[in-house]
Amino acid sequence: MNNVEYKRKSRFAVVVVTILFFFFSAFVYYQSLFQPVTTTNDAPQKIINIPKGYSTVQIAKVLKENNLIKNEWFFIWRAKILGADGKLQAGKYLLSPNMTTDQIIEKIFAGKAQKDTIKVTIPEGYSVKDIANKLSQLGLVNKDKFLEVAQKDTFNYDFLKDIPKDRPSRLEGYLFPDTYQIPIEAGEKEIINIMLKRFQQVYNSTIKDNVKYVGMTPDQIVIIASLIEKEAVVDKDRPLIAGVIYNRLKKHMKLQIDATVQYALGEHKDKLLYKDLEVDSPYNTYQHYGLPIGPICNPGLKSIKAALFPAKHDFYYYVAKKDGSHIFSITYEDHLKAQKEIEANENNNTK
Repeated sequence: MNNVEYKRKSRFAVVVVTILFFFFSAFVYYQSLFQPVTTTNDAPQKIINIPKGYSTVQIAKVLKENNLIKNEWFFIWRAKILGADGKLQAGKYLLSPNMTTDQIIEKIFAGKAQKDTIKVTIPEGYSVKDIANKLSQLGLVNKDKFLEVAQKDTFNYDFLKDIPKDRPSRLEGYLFPDTYQIPIEAGEKEIINIMLKRFQQVYNSTIKDNVKYVGMTPDQIVIIASLIEKEAVVDKDRPLIAGVIYNRLKKHMKLQIDATVQYALGEHKDKLLYKDLEVDSPYNTYQHYGLPIGPICNPGLKSIKAALFPAKHDFYYYVAKKDGSHIFSITYEDHLKAQKEIEANENNNTK
């Protein structure tokens, strides 16, 4: 075999191998398109709204943007093969990236949306705005509409009757933090009612018959509980903080709770400035005596119980340590000492 023939056969072999590799890679990629985007069991579910009149191409784009399918054209081609092209139904669907393309097509083709529910956990201390943001991110509600319904719609619950209609956030404190199974077809008002019904259970079992022991109205208990929720990190501190709040109220002292300023500002700051304490708001307990005009978050059961059963003590001050627990003091002088002690410890730890 001469050198020219050898080179020709070598080039031919390279071409053949390249073609085979190309077809093998294409086959592997083709096969991968039948698999889910991910196979992890904890992949987050997403609520996808398919508007009326959407074509298969438009639906494919929505699914790809939400990382639910690997390839838009493969989705379109599979829809044709499965006889679903042009027959995919509008509605809300609970989908997951660990579903295959065929499973997603079959679900939307069958219109299986109405019975789906999604597990949603609302943490203690969330504000109504926080809840609206979370539900909006999940695709359950329109954020602005949720806030409007919460503020303006009518909800027939005894514990809401005495709440002033002009309160800036009327349902703040009453959307009980818990884990819910929410139907994905539920509207804003239905979801709010689900959470208010859960609060009704807490009201009946815990608040209703115990408010008389502290001489507060149910609404005042919720306000105090919301202050405790935002101030306490360690559970054992909750009744102690409650005791400080009651002691200061009895002495007609300003509560001076930083969390009320944060709420009045409408944003969280790691460190408040002196000018922040001067914000003009009925929620600012540095500027106004007594309780703020309303709750500053939606408190959990532990904070509600602390508001109902505060610790009996002589403390009027507390300051947070780095671990979230607090040092409690009787006098302002001791309070200043506690602050300096915490600052010294923090400075030593940073050296």
